[in-house]
Amino acid sequence: MTTGLHPGETPQDPRPTGHDALPTQERAGHGTPRAADDRTRSSVITARAAASFDPVGRSVATARSFVRDTLQGWGFADIVDDAVVLTSELVTNAVVHAGTSADVLCLRSDDGVRIEVADRYPEREIPLQAAAINMGSPDREGGRGLQLCAALARRWGVDYTPTHKRVWFQLDLPDRPVGTRAAGPSLPADLLPLADSRVRVAVVQIDRTGAINAWNEDAEELFGYAAKQVTGKPLTDFAAWPHTPGTGTGIVEALQLSRWEGSYGVRCADGRVTPVYASHLRVRDTTGEPSTVCLLVRDHERAVLQTPLRGPASDAGTHTEGQATDPFEVFIGSPAPDDLDGLLQRTVERARDMLDGDSAFLLLATDDETELEVRASTGLPSARQRFARVPVEAGPGRYGSARMPAVHEDLTLVPGAVPLLGGTGMRSVVTVPLKVEGRLTGSLGVAAEAPGRYSNEEALRLQFAADRIALAVESARLGELERLRRGSLSFLVEASDLLAGTLDRDQTLALMAQMTVPTLATWCAVYTIADQASDPYLSYVLHEDEELIDGLKALLSKIAPPDPVTTPGARVWSAPAAAAHDAALRTSMRSLGLGGQTSISSGIGPTLATAAAVGGETVVLPLVARNRVIGMLTLGKPSDEHFRQEILELAEDLSRRAALALDNARLYSERTAISQSLQRSLLPPELPQIEGVEVEVIYRAAGEGNEVGGDFYDLFPIRDGAYGFAIGDVCGTGPEAAAVTGLARHALRLLAREGYGGPAVLERLNSAILDEGARSRFLTLLYGELWPQEDGSAVLKVVCAGHPLPLRLRQDGTVEPAAEPQPLLGVMEDLELYEQTVTLDPGDVLLCVTDGVTERREGTRMLGDDGLADVLTTCTGLTAGAVAARIMRAVERFASDAPSDDMAILAMRVPGLHTD
Repeated sequence: MTTGLHPGETPQDPRPTGHDALPTQERAGHGTPRAADDRTRSSVITARAAASFDPVGRSVATARSFVRDTLQGWGFADIVDDAVVLTSELVTNAVVHAGTSADVLCLRSDDGVRIEVADRYPEREIPLQAAAINMGSPDREGGRGLQLCAALARRWGVDYTPTHKRVWFQLDLPDRPVGTRAAGPSLPADLLPLADSRVRVAVVQIDRTGAINAWNEDAEELFGYAAKQVTGKPLTDFAAWPHTPGTGTGIVEALQLSRWEGSYGVRCADGRVTPVYASHLRVRDTTGEPSTVCLLVRDHERAVLQTPLRGPASDAGTHTEGQATDPFEVFIGSPAPDDLDGLLQRTVERARDMLDGDSAFLLLATDDETELEVRASTGLPSARQRFARVPVEAGPGRYGSARMPAVHEDLTLVPGAVPLLGGTGMRSVVTVPLKVEGRLTGSLGVAAEAPGRYSNEEALRLQFAADRIALAVESARLGELERLRRGSLSFLVEASDLLAGTLDRDQTLALMAQMTVPTLATWCAVYTIADQASDPYLSYVLHEDEELIDGLKALLSKIAPPDPVTTPGARVWSAPAAAAHDAALRTSMRSLGLGGQTSISSGIGPTLATAAAVGGETVVLPLVARNRVIGMLTLGKPSDEHFRQEILELAEDLSRRAALALDNARLYSERTAISQSLQRSLLPPELPQIEGVEVEVIYRAAGEGNEVGGDFYDLFPIRDGAYGFAIGDVCGTGPEAAAVTGLARHALRLLAREGYGGPAVLERLNSAILDEGARSRFLTLLYGELWPQEDGSAVLKVVCAGHPLPLRLRQDGTVEPAAEPQPLLGVMEDLELYEQTVTLDPGDVLLCVTDGVTERREGTRMLGDDGLADVLTTCTGLTAGAVAARIMRAVERFASDAPSDDMAILAMRVPGLHTD
């Protein structure tokens, strides 16, 4: 949310005017149509406040608070409730129904307040006809905001631009006697507030720099300083500023607001601090120079300046004759917020106002009723405290339990009695439980800066209020839990699908982090443990702000990782926050020259940013798979933020799924690495360089992750001037076929180097395959021996045992088989094989392939021997490498599907004695 407050100015009308104005509908009174510019343009706009809200549900509650604070600051308490109700409906329409951000503009004039709510969904129009419009039932979700505008606002309308739709309404101030801002009833003399016989009102004027430029006689009398002693000095030199009720505002900020009322102290000339009640009003002179006029009285005379509060909620709970009033509506107001956060925030605001407190808070109990979680507060640093947890039973006795009402007259006498208020400046507090059917739902408390403010009477009033809203809070809380559970189930289903979609370890780590940030946490770190003897290793770090990832990784690398424990659930890990704090402190000291070093290795900015990023709560969840801790999932929040219990439970479910996915990825990676290592051992080493012969091999194994299948090739030296070559195909694919591949390749080399000829080599290999028994596989094999000749030709002796015949490409483009078919291996024991001699002339090519090439299919079509021969006829004059590449390209293009069989191509070409 972004806001801007500009008091005392007369801004230009933000709506288009003249010829650029778009159609506008206004309705006033009982549906009487008005012109688009019906609002009084002669009225002077004396202040304006603007804010933008993101398209999320919590923005509705934030917008309500913005409008309430703005109007109360302007002194328009009479119309606050109507304005908040209308704003709530219009902002809900923008951020929830239209789904866009909402811009809220408050304009103050001398005759009332105009509030405009704009969204970025201009096509959602309403009818423009002048006839009465039926907007449907009040229970219907759509159109309710416009119905309320028609019922509550003096004037309202809808403006359209090409990019925005703006709904505005105007509320007029109630008629009062001239000069009256607020009035109370006539009271008997004995009920009037006490004041000294001579009431002194100090008038102090502060210029734009915060310095005093006016100091009247009453100020001299009250504080003991003459005007010349203080003129030109900052007011902060004399103000003793406590924690400001309701905000985190300091004296400097308070002097910049258009209006402010509250208590603080002034240090007098004799050194004592005089408590005062002050009313600040920011004004400007005729030249436009701003300053602040401060009216101050003694604190016990605050009734002289304090704006009268509206009637207490408890007084409104009485029954008028003939009419019953809902106690819940009396306390909360109407309409009641329909979301839990809005209801809780309205509750603490009304509780604070009812007891005239400086702050209020509401905590909800966890499911097991052992802890309370801070869910709403006012007057406290809520951003720091939200979702913090405190025990239900804080100590012995009734005052140590949240199950009983408690009154603390002075917290300084019992430190730690209310942990939530530690360091906030609150002195007295009253707390009461919220119970439904005897079960603890939560705790409501109101606190004040002054001691002794509350007694049992206030506790009783607050308990009555808590009883009124307990059931509504519990119902809204259960509704929120149900929505969270539905969202959690959807989140876990999606997470499981994503984690199951990959077996890559690095991708699994990345998915784990990306699913938690920013949905569950602000940053995430994943530690992995390779085995029981290994230390945890920081494997992945992610932050929602990418610029902070490197600093976060460096910080976590310098601290010891969390201990791996198998205990399920999240445990708090304080080391990152402590390390970040120490790093920021050291960097700050070095920047000030206090660290003993003149050079700073890294700037203070990144260090402080990292410290803020990890300064909140950090939790560790074990990653346990198959009864072994394989890592830790670490989730963190920025400075002083806490995790909700529901988020931790969801993170625990996610960690179990992520651990199993990570372990599966590890097992798959190990299996793949072993498989690929074994497969690579079956491939031949680098092919030898044969003088006078070009050789090229292309090999493709079918199946994902396979490097070797049932097809194989080899080329190896037998003796000086003689080389053996082979290309074969084992029946089947995968590891079983690869085992026979290894047997065949190593047996061929061994037997050939022992001096056996081609037929003898294949007959002995056939016997070895048959000896494998049930593990044996059929094998087709083309084996040959190659002798390069001095005249540039090459002589080959080949045996083709059931294998596709080798093809010979001559220089004239003719293609012919270079061998005859013979029985395959691994079928029968007695084989009678013979070898054939082939001479390759200069420019000739011998092409050997496996059946994965010739049996390539597209539907009912098959490439076949004839198709292969046709492709080979186009390879005249090409090198062996170019021939193999063209054949493979033709095979791949023949069908659109991925190959289902292993493929091997061996091309040999005799270039001759003289080649370019």
